[in-house]
Amino acid sequence: MTYFIASLITFIFTTVLTIAGVGAAFILIPVFVALGVPLLTAMSTALLLNSIAMAVASFYNAKAGLIVYKTALPILIFAALLSPVGAITAEHLSRTLLLWLFVGFLIFAGSMMLWYKPKKREISEHKKLIIYGVGVGGFAGYVGGLLGVGGGNLIVPALVWLGFDPKKASATTSFIVIFSSFSGFLGHISLGNIDHNLLILCAIGSIAGAVLGNYLMRKKLSAPQVKKVIGVVLYIIAAKMIWDLIK
Repeated sequence: MTYFIASLITFIFTTVLTIAGVGAAFILIPVFVALGVPLLTAMSTALLLNSIAMAVASFYNAKAGLIVYKTALPILIFAALLSPVGAITAEHLSRTLLLWLFVGFLIFAGSMMLWYKPKKREISEHKKLIIYGVGVGGFAGYVGGLLGVGGGNLIVPALVWLGFDPKKASATTSFIVIFSSFSGFLGHISLGNIDHNLLILCAIGSIAGAVLGNYLMRKKLSAPQVKKVIGVVLYIIAAKMIWDLIK
């Protein structure tokens, strides 16, 4: 019964977060733990579910031409390069202070998604797309490594702020999350932390949620509505981090 509940919760959160292009692991891990799943098993399962859901979403996004590969690939490379530098820097700073600063950033970015209206512009210049990817990847990698968090919630608002269509920002971030989550999963699977029954049932919920969330993003929601969903998701992440910091 517990695994069916976990699968239903996975479906609900994956549906909402796929619209924003952000993986659901940050919410699923504490939910799984609350249901009695060991922490390391919860982490490895949630990271793999991230990759599965974003791979399904990216399949449809690629067919719709929403993924900006010229920006996504530099983000992947420079995020991987700068993440260790952020982790080294973090050793010399207060983690609590850093997390509070990140909460402030999430609230700022969420507010920007809800109320800021960037100038409409079509970014098609090859060189500019790569430069944006290098900048966003370096920023997300360094800050992600500094704080020990995933970069998706940094990449989406940064791309929208640079003028990307919110749907393309969501789709491009989804594509990136496939690899960042899968690399994290490989680190955990080497320790043998997998419950196959939990994984199979939650994978069903994850795939169904990704299909529904992606359909809503591409077919039912306008770009401004997707932008608002991203803003709400960033607020939810900030609220969870505040809860973790003060409990």
